[in-house]
Amino acid sequence: MQKHHLLAAVAGGFVAAAAAMPARAELGDYSFWQTLANLVSPPRADNPVTPAQRTGQYPLRSNPAGFADGFRPGAYGEWQTIQLAPQTGAVCGNGSGYKFFVNRVANTRNTIVYMEGGGACWDYASCTGQTGVRGARNPNGIPDDYMSLMNPGASLVSPFVTRVSPFDGVKTQNWNMVYVPYCTGDIYSGDKVAVYADPGGVNPPLIWHHNGVRNTRAVVAWLKDNLPRPTQMLSTGCSAGGAGSLTNYPALRRDLAPDRGYLINDSGPIFASPVGGNPAQYPSVPLATLIRSVWGLDAPGGPVSYLAANLPLLNTTNLGTLYPALSARFPNDRLGHTHFWKDLNFSGYSYERFYPEIANAPNQAAKEALVHAKWDIDTGRLRTTLDGLVNFGGYFPQYRALNESHCTTIVDFKNGDVQERGLQLKNFIDSVLDGSGAVLDASEANDTADRAKPFNLLYWTIDQLL
Repeated sequence: MQKHHLLAAVAGGFVAAAAAMPARAELGDYSFWQTLANLVSPPRADNPVTPAQRTGQYPLRSNPAGFADGFRPGAYGEWQTIQLAPQTGAVCGNGSGYKFFVNRVANTRNTIVYMEGGGACWDYASCTGQTGVRGARNPNGIPDDYMSLMNPGASLVSPFVTRVSPFDGVKTQNWNMVYVPYCTGDIYSGDKVAVYADPGGVNPPLIWHHNGVRNTRAVVAWLKDNLPRPTQMLSTGCSAGGAGSLTNYPALRRDLAPDRGYLINDSGPIFASPVGGNPAQYPSVPLATLIRSVWGLDAPGGPVSYLAANLPLLNTTNLGTLYPALSARFPNDRLGHTHFWKDLNFSGYSYERFYPEIANAPNQAAKEALVHAKWDIDTGRLRTTLDGLVNFGGYFPQYRALNESHCTTIVDFKNGDVQERGLQLKNFIDSVLDGSGAVLDASEANDTADRAKPFNLLYWTIDQLL
């Protein structure tokens, strides 16, 4: 029976490897014969956590020896649930155990690290998932079957993390995939145990772990200890995951140590917000001021000082300087940021609860106009910043009739076009992943052409399910 199981596993792995084989070899791909050998003897880690990396600020903490993490090295082409032990420091916001998901292939070392989107929280209502309040994803933790087809919001969220996506081919579909779920409400960037009182006084206080940095560090430790060092690596995600891909890129890039590094931040902007800045000039200042406190960003030895240790040009009093700091720190990497001018989701988190005139607007149209006005200021400044960076491109389409024009890379890569220049979102993605010279910069002037597009039944159906 064992022999038959082995043959079945090899056969299944061969099918998965054949499906994942790119049309042409990429840097980091194994040869045909090595791929066959990998089906029988899966490649082992060759860049494990070192003793030095287990100490210092935000050390890499591995699962203890003998811990049942659930990983099966030869289970190719399927999502595997990876459990992280409490000793790693990983935990969801509600205190439950943290886990993430790996879908590996036999034919390449290349790896995409995809950070899940899903809002943010900073008080009792938003962290408990109270109805009617914009909050954070997965307030009750992560189930083991999270990446099943029964949860398409994760397993089919983007062509970046699906093996086959009609008309939206991208080379990461042939890579090892790492899906990092979101359950801490802090855009993967916090480090504080917060106590939020129920404003109604009915329920006991909520103890919430804004543990994003430590969770990401534990994921990196596991990857180093269990998978080969990636030759090419893409860090990406949308919304909170886009922001997390940005803030965690320096440490991820350093510790996974790919030969080629790529970053695509989809709709998770870290806008200019100088400490003490005027909100009329910097509309994200009120939000930034709050989260720096409640997420523990400025604590001694905390997330901001950790970022600064890895990014010499970061101005710690203005986190919007992440973009030029990353560009200078990794001049040979190809980096990109994209979001819609008419985004009403991330912009809602950014301004609605901080500006009374928005919260008290007489109707939805008036509220949207006020939100867009502030978003235009922040986006315009970011666009100008990215226009001046050779290796960090900015791509800003106007509108898509899906998810409040939030996240350009979810569901498909369609309708994120900059029509006056004849550009599609895929042109920007290809510029980051396969281009040379300056990374593409593009911005759409108005949303007239986008709103004139035919009704899209798929987008409408997805919006009804959200």
